[in-house]
Amino acid sequence: MSAYWTNRHFSEKTNRWLRLYVRLGDGYIWALFIVFLIWKVGWDSFLPILWQALVSLALSLLIYWVVKLKVKRSRPFDAIPHITAEVPPLDKYSFPSGHTMNNLAVASTVFYCVPQYGWFMILLPFTWGLLRVYFGVHWISDILGGFLLGILSFALGHAIWVPLSAAIGA
Repeated sequence: MSAYWTNRHFSEKTNRWLRLYVRLGDGYIWALFIVFLIWKVGWDSFLPILWQALVSLALSLLIYWVVKLKVKRSRPFDAIPHITAEVPPLDKYSFPSGHTMNNLAVASTVFYCVPQYGWFMILLPFTWGLLRVYFGVHWISDILGGFLLGILSFALGHAIWVPLSAAIGA
């Protein structure tokens, strides 16, 4: 497996573009997507999507930190001496991938609420996760774990949001 990180097949120019793309997973793309959604569905329809996404995200962050601090898995660049992190990790430990998990919790909410626009957002967390493997900051199992925990976070968030929204009239 360690040979993977030493046998890259992309040019440096392509790697620069991929680094820029993977950094969108830090949350930057959501600002653009929020503007897009408000434009497409209107403010009144957007607010329930936002609140439900925030519930899913809050649960995702809670689960993420509990799992991350319980597992304390080393990142590839810490575990294998010749691997270097080619994008900055946001924290010390590897499992689960927060980029995959947290972005997927939000993207799943958007997909559930407006599938005609949300399908695109579902693809992004998985591709960001795979690129973070490529750039040496995650193992593939971190991405798969983040994917499953992101879906779980959405499911729990949705289960909380439905009765909550009925109670508050949202």
